[in-house]
Parts: sequence; structure tokens; C-alpha cells
Amino acid sequence: MSKIRVHELAKELNIESKELVTILMDEFNIEVKNHMSTIEDEDAVLIKELLAGRSEGDSAVSEEKTGTSKSIVDVYEDELADQLNKASKKKKKTRKEEQEEAAREASKNAGESQVIEIGESITVKELAEKLKKPSNDVIRTLIFSGVMAAINAEIDFETAEKVCAEYEVLVERKEEIQELEVLEIEEDDEENLQKRPPIVTVMGHVDHGKTSLLDCIRKAKVTDTEAGGITQHIGAYTIKLNGEEITFLDTPGHEAFTAMRARGAQITDVVILVVAADDGIMPQTKEAIAHCKAAGVPMVVAINKIDKPGANVDRVKQELAEQGLLAEDWGGDTICEEVSAKQNLNIDKLLEMVLLTAEMLELKANKDRRAVGTVIEAKLDKGRGSVASLLVQNGTLRVGDSILVGSTYGRIRAMFDDTGKKIKSAGPSIPVEVLGLSEVPEAGDRFNQVKDEKTARNMADSRKDKLKAETLLANHRVSLEDLYNQIKEGKVKELAIIVKADVQGSVEAIKGSLEKLSTDDVKVRVIHGGVGAITETDVTLATASNAIVIGFNVRPDNNAAAQADKDGVDIKTYRIIYEAMDDVKAAMIGMLEPEYKEVILGTAEIRSIYKISNIGTIAGCYVLKGKLQRNAEARVIRDGIVIFESSLSSLKRFKDDAKEVNAGYECGLTVEKFNNIQEGDIIECFMMEAIKRKEL
Repeated sequence: MSKIRVHELAKELNIESKELVTILMDEFNIEVKNHMSTIEDEDAVLIKELLAGRSEGDSAVSEEKTGTSKSIVDVYEDELADQLNKASKKKKKTRKEEQEEAAREASKNAGESQVIEIGESITVKELAEKLKKPSNDVIRTLIFSGVMAAINAEIDFETAEKVCAEYEVLVERKEEIQELEVLEIEEDDEENLQKRPPIVTVMGHVDHGKTSLLDCIRKAKVTDTEAGGITQHIGAYTIKLNGEEITFLDTPGHEAFTAMRARGAQITDVVILVVAADDGIMPQTKEAIAHCKAAGVPMVVAINKIDKPGANVDRVKQELAEQGLLAEDWGGDTICEEVSAKQNLNIDKLLEMVLLTAEMLELKANKDRRAVGTVIEAKLDKGRGSVASLLVQNGTLRVGDSILVGSTYGRIRAMFDDTGKKIKSAGPSIPVEVLGLSEVPEAGDRFNQVKDEKTARNMADSRKDKLKAETLLANHRVSLEDLYNQIKEGKVKELAIIVKADVQGSVEAIKGSLEKLSTDDVKVRVIHGGVGAITETDVTLATASNAIVIGFNVRPDNNAAAQADKDGVDIKTYRIIYEAMDDVKAAMIGMLEPEYKEVILGTAEIRSIYKISNIGTIAGCYVLKGKLQRNAEARVIRDGIVIFESSLSSLKRFKDDAKEVNAGYECGLTVEKFNNIQEGDIIECFMMEAIKRKEL
């Protein structure tokens, strides 16, 4: 089969060789390198006819000519090949377009700000995956930011945010305990709410008859089982009156349980304030009133022990009025009932008043939701493990439920009511004792029912980590920010004091006298004042606030004294107020900025100079008087003029380092940052000595 060169065919067709090469490659898919390439004669004839037909614009003639020179089958095969070539080209073009489109999309995404979610912490590997960057790049970015971290190391949110900023990616903080937050803020529909029993707290001064009143109500002697007749923990009891239930919380009245009493006021609906008719308002009664007012809880006053000879109800009402509680029969709105727990007198009237007060509050709860409530008390039992007394405040708690309690968790294995009877469920306002918690929770912790034990465990672990971080931060803040930055107003220093005294009048008097001692240099601030013995709580507060504790006619208890020794807290006790004032003045003087004076240690004359590379100028000296000390302040004097002040960077006797060199001895020395030493210069060694201020 004969062949023809491309340039010869171009000549016959009367077109440029280069143009023909393009036509052959693009339209006929014939591979030709240049005009010297050859093609088959048969193909050349077909090309000539097709191109000739195109140029004339007569397709019919072209078809006719094609038919004459080639069979119909050959023409069909050529057309089919041509279509396949065109489809192949179209396919290639589409792939190219896809690549270009992908590139454009990537470019577009690079231009937009991406947003990723990160929790409180994240590993470097996870961050790299979120950023879609190699781990090595992320580690390199961290190193440039001053953070050395391996691929599996955890970094906090702030560090991760800085890294993301380098890649122009925005970061959002992800809430890790979203489900718990939903539980806490879950709202109940009005149609699902039902009336619930009121939760009543009994408060009052120690020995005013709180537990005896509850005994009378429950018809059971609880006081006899308590050590010394004083309630040592919060108890919860449910009683029935006229077909309605009332839940009672018995808070301790002893001084040491002030915090527990405050917690009792916060979870209660109504407070029965017990005041002994023969004793009147006492310091702990005032504290109870303050807790109730702070929590916004209505109070019903039970004036107890009216059967005693020294009872004076009017005096009690007068003292209540002084505390802002005006009795109803005196024209106020505070319900006061005169009762006797010992003789069971007017107890029913008191309870009716409690129910009336609760009815006005319209207490309702949804028993069909997940349970929410508070830990009343918790302990570790040798046989049963962690035992917690819970007060269900909303929803229904059942055996088998998983709960999250503060930073602990568990699945309820058994549940008991206040009489010790095993129960399977507890609705709103019902106190129960539960078994099955992983650890002993803190009294006052909130509990929430969650979907399963795994969720509860994860939430508890997250809470522990968060609590640990907050504790570390708080400790850091107390020692640095609170004590140095926050309480300083310019250069003003502050002396924090905690005052404890035998009576409230003494507390107020001492507080006023101390605060009058404040000067422009030192500010005196009484951060807490209270009545009673100095307790461990006072010492803890003093530790956190860098305060001193002053006791007037009171002493620290054993626990407080031990804690004070451990934490280094200064406790001062006095019986005469003027002595306390004098000691505080002395403490203030100690806080004043001391005055300084210059003390000359010694002088030396430079008698020879040695210049050593990498060290500088070494002066050979003779100590004229006093002594020279290494690292002491020094000045170079030339012709009576001080030309430089610095410190002695080195001091040697022969080849040995010396801490000091006395008068009459020779030595070698160098002056920090000064090499322009000359023979005859005098080196004067001195120090600044602090002089304490002796008066305010």
C-alpha cells in the first residue's frame, strides 16, 4: 500500500502544511508529527474528498463522491470511528473541566473562613485532623508559638485557638455537658404540673427545742439517739396531716454547722423558726433569719417553751420586730405561734399555718419528668458502701435509674424512705436514702437523672477535670491576684482581719475601732465578723484571704488551732480591746514600705590592670578599709568623682574565688559591665539597708 507525505497532500489541497497537520490530528485523529510524516493513500483520498466537499458546501455531492470511491460499509465505519474520536475528546475535555472546577472550589474554600468546634482540650493529632493539615505542620506551628507538644499531647482551648488562627480558621468552644444543661433548664408544661408537698426546714438557736418539736410532730424520740442531745446531721422526715404530706428538714443549730443551715434554707419552701420564749433571739437565731431572707423563704415563727416559768412572749416579739419580723397580732405579716413541744401544745395550729403558707405559694412539680434534687447528707457505710440521703425536688426517682451527683455518679441499687422501708420510686418533695453511688457525694450537691450509667460517668469525669482546673486557677488567683494585684490600690496596702467575739456588740465595736486605724499607707478591712468560738472555717477564710484572726473573749477550738498551725495563720486572742488595737498597729507598721540607707562596706585602690580576652579587664586591688564582698553593689571613683555604679561580678584571692576580702589584703576583681578601669581608681563597696518604720 502506497503512502503520501503530508506536505504533498497539502500542496494538492492548496492549504498550508501546518494547517493540514492540525486538521489531521484534531479532526481525523491521525497521529502525524510534522509535514514530513506520511499517511496512507486511501486515507488521503478520503480526506481530499471530505475537505473538498466542505469547501464547496455541497454535502450531497460529497456523499456521492464518497460513495463512488468507497463502499457504504467503509463510509459507515469511518463515520463511526469519527464519532468515537469525538466522544473520546469530549470525555477528556470533561475530565479536564472537572479538575479545573475542583481547583476552583479548593481555591474558593481557601478564601473562606472555616469554623471548627473544640472542647476544653484537644490532642494535637485530633486538631490536625480537624484542620486537614499534616501533624508535623501543626507541631511546627506549636513550637513557633512556644509550646512543645507531641502528636498525642493535649493542648487547651486557648492554645488550639492560636494555632487555628495561623491557618486562618475560626474556632468555637464546644460545650461538653450539653445534656446536663438541658436537664437543668428543662421547662415543664403547666398541664403536667401537680401539687407537691411543701419542704419545711426547722431552724433556730441551739437548745431552743427544734428536734423536740419534730419529735412531737413525728411522735418519735429522735433527740435521745443524738450525742449530747444535739442534732449532728440534717435529717429528713415526711409526715401526714389532714391527708396532706409535709416533708421536714431538721438542720443543726450548733455554731459549727452554719454552712449546712444555709444550705437547708436554699432547698426549702417554708421555714419554721424556733425561738425559746425564755431565751429570746440569740446570735444563731439572727443567722437563721439572715439565711432565710437571703434565700427569699417565708418564715413561720414557733415561740417554744411557753410552759416554762421565765417565758416572755412579748419580749420575743419585740426582738423579732428589731430583726424586721413584725408579728401578725402586732400589725405585721409574720405568723407567730406560741407552742410547747414538751406538752404538745398548739402543734396542730403551727402545722396548719405551715400548710396555709405553702398553699399560698402554690407549690407544683412534674412527677413524669427526669428526677432532679439535692443531697441532704451522705456517708460511707462499711457494709453498704456510699449511702446518700436525697431530696427529690422534681420528677420521679426510681430504682435502676442512673444519676449524676456533683462530681460523682451511680446507678440506684436500692432506695429507702425515712422510716427505713424499701421503696421502688419517690416523687417530688420526698426524701430517700439511696445505695449505688461510686463515691460519697458532698451534702448540698445537686443530682440529675441521666439516660444511662455511661453518660453519668462521662459527665462526672468531665466535672472532676473542670473542678480540678478551677481549683488550680483559684489557688493561683488567691496567692497572686487577690493578695498583690486586686487589693492594691496604687501603692495602698490592705490588712485583712477576721473578728470573732463573745457577743455581737463586741464584734461591732472592734470592727469600728479597727477600721478607724486605716491610714494613707495601710488600709484595714474586717472581712468577716461573727459570734462564737474561732472555727476551722474562720482559719480557712484567713488562709484564702491572707488575713489575721482576732478573738475577743473567745478561743479557737482544737481543729481550728491545728489548721492554723498547718497553714501558718496568725490567731490573736484578747480580753482587753486596747491590746488588740496596739497589736494591729504593730502589724500595720510591719506592712509599711521600709526606708533604706546606704552602708559602706569597704574601699580598695586599684594598683594594676590586666586585660584578658573573653573576660574583660581585671583589676589588681589593695583593700584600704572595711571589706569587699562578691556581688555587692560597687562604684568606681576617679579623682573624687563617681564615674560608674554597678556590682562586683567576681572577687578572687590568688586563683581562688573569695566571698569577701578584708582590709590589708590584696585581691583581683571585675566590675559588672565596666572595663574602663585605670590604676589609681578607688572601688567603693556598699549595700542598701532597710530601716523599718517605727510609727504610722
